[in-house]
Order: sequence, then structure tokens, then C-alpha cells
Amino acid sequence: MSLKVVNLSKRYNDMWALRDVSLETATGEVFGLFGPAGSGKTTLLKAIEGKFPLNGGSVQVNTTDVTALAGTARKITVPEYESPSIWRRVFNDENSATKVDARSRAVLRAIESADSVLLLDDPLCGMDAGEREALADKIRNVARERGVSVLFASNDFGQILRACDRAAVIVKGEIKQSGPPQEIYEKPESRVVAYVTGRNNLFAARRLTSSKAETPEFFTIDGGHRLFAQRIERGALGALNQNVTLAIRPEQVSISFGASFPEDNLLKASVRRIQCLGPTTLIELDADGLRLDALVLRVVGLDVGAECMVGLPPDRIQIFRD
Repeated sequence: MSLKVVNLSKRYNDMWALRDVSLETATGEVFGLFGPAGSGKTTLLKAIEGKFPLNGGSVQVNTTDVTALAGTARKITVPEYESPSIWRRVFNDENSATKVDARSRAVLRAIESADSVLLLDDPLCGMDAGEREALADKIRNVARERGVSVLFASNDFGQILRACDRAAVIVKGEIKQSGPPQEIYEKPESRVVAYVTGRNNLFAARRLTSSKAETPEFFTIDGGHRLFAQRIERGALGALNQNVTLAIRPEQVSISFGASFPEDNLLKASVRRIQCLGPTTLIELDADGLRLDALVLRVVGLDVGAECMVGLPPDRIQIFRD
């Protein structure tokens, strides 16, 4: 069974809660719906289920239009705990561990009994790491085995990466990007997607080179550094007299004390903070006013206040006009 949502819209007075939302899931697929709190995830699930009238769009299950019947035709299953307010009460309860176990069982019962489409609203919230991984794997396996189409909503992109085959990013009621989760993370199409999908270095810069240059060069507003970035379409470079946003993930930033290679955009920086995150360590850096984060597996020879060279590989620096 598959689910297709076409240009779904919902307005409350003069505010759009959902605007022209379109997505399509495949049989046996777990499709992620990711967005920050208040982005419209729960509203979209309720709209698909038929909880309220729409201002446009349609919901189709296996090409059958169920827009007017979604809440009554038993085509779509929503576990009882989907309300965010109920979740908060569960997590504040003295027996929250028991409630989490019960919710896990409820999710499995729902997916194992679903005959068409299953909507899950933050199903892994409140669970420990082991529980999350086990249930995410179970959801994917059962969905494939039973041919159930699952729409999995979460505000944790790590869960989307773990549990979902494909995903869509929703922000302020609009879909900003869709595709395989890893592709969304590695190749965000806009500044907002780069920001909400995980830790990122985002900083303003202005282009120095012609739009015809083989490798575009930029001047950072903070720190005044000249940086080369990856080559992109001329229309996405922005005007010479307008700022753009450059982005590079912390794990793509390198730290060294050795020889310098200008083609790697090496900058001199000082260590502001070192924070252990378990299997990785976050290093906060200052390059003459340009603040950068680097994510490394091990910290060797670095202390707060130390100076080092920071490399920003051009092919890892993305350019956003918005």
C-alpha cells in the first residue's frame, strides 16, 4: 500500500499551518517526516487522517482518493499516544519507564496489524538509545515484511537517519527538501535545511570572483578570510554585492599542526572550548572572529587556548543564497 499527499493545505484564520504539502510513500517503506517543534508535523498527520477540513489538496491510498474518508475508512492507523500533550504527561509520570514500554508494544501492535498506511508521531521519544535502535529496526523490518507504508514523524534527525528509507523536511508548514536522509544531511538544498538537520557551521560571506570562475572565492564577513568553495551553478552564486551563507559540517573541518596547504582553506585559529560528546568531541574554535565548530573522534595535543590550523576543504563548503 502507498500513500500520496498532493498540495495539502490548512489555514487557521490568516496563518497557514500547511501550505501545498506533497509527498509520496512506497509500499513497505518507512518515510520520515522531519521538522523542528511547531513545523507542522502533527498537523500534517492529523490532516492526512481527516481530523479537520482542509483548504486544499488530496490524500490518496493506492491511487484511491480518501481525502473525505481518511478518518473513518480505516485506511490509516494512528496510535492513541500521538497527541504531544499526552506524551508530555506520560514522560512526567512516575511510572514513565513502564509507559514507554507500553508505548513500544503499542507501536509494534499497530504496525503488525496495519493493513495499509501507518502514521507514527514521534514514536521513539523518551526512550533510551538501546530502545530507540531496537524499535527503529523493528519498524523497518515489519514494514517491509507486511508491505505497510509508514509515515514516521520526528524532530530528531538522528532518528530519521536510523529508521527511514526516505524523508521530507518540513519547516513552517512547507516541505523544503525530500530524498534519502543521508543525501538530505550531506547535500541540503537551502540554509534552513542545513541548519535544522544537524550541527553546522553557517557564516556570511561575499563572492570575490566572477561567476565564470572555475572555483568561486569568497570573503567572510566575520574574520575577513578568503575561502574557496565548491563549484555550483552560476545562478546559485548570488550577486557580487550581496551576502550569501557558506556552510560546512563540523565533522568536515580538519585540525592540524603541520604543513599548510592553501588549497584546503587553512586558517589559523585558537581553541575556545573542548566538549566531550561521548564517542566524539566537539572543539569550538575562533579564527580572528570567525567562530567554527570541529567534530573529532579523539583530541590529541589540544587544550583550551592552544593555537592550531583549521582546514575547510573547498569541496565541502556549500553555498546558500537564502
